[in-house]
Amino acid sequence: MENNKRKKQTTENFIKDVRRKTRRVFSSEQKIQIVMEAMRAELSVAEICRKYSIADAQFYKWNKEFLEAGKKRLAGDTNREATSDEVAELRKENQRLKEIVADLVLRYDIVKKTLGILE
Repeated sequence: MENNKRKKQTTENFIKDVRRKTRRVFSSEQKIQIVMEAMRAELSVAEICRKYSIADAQFYKWNKEFLEAGKKRLAGDTNREATSDEVAELRKENQRLKEIVADLVLRYDIVKKTLGILE
């Protein structure tokens, strides 16, 4: 009995893992498009959720985030969060700049030692 229960739990966990790993990931542009489509009121929220295969709760979460961001922007908040592409690009640039600084420090030390020898 206990062995059967353990097997069932692992099967359920396996199914949950598969669902988690195969879950669709929507870009911010796609989320905005879906929310804007609902705002046009051509289709009901339920129809839009069925169309894009998303849960109602997920849609309402996106809708709330969209409206909150708009409210902040209209209130004069110009700060925004960086996208993952922007973060990756900034990290690459940061690494490149660190290498340049390290190279310049080495060259400075070499010049300093050379001038010390000449004196």
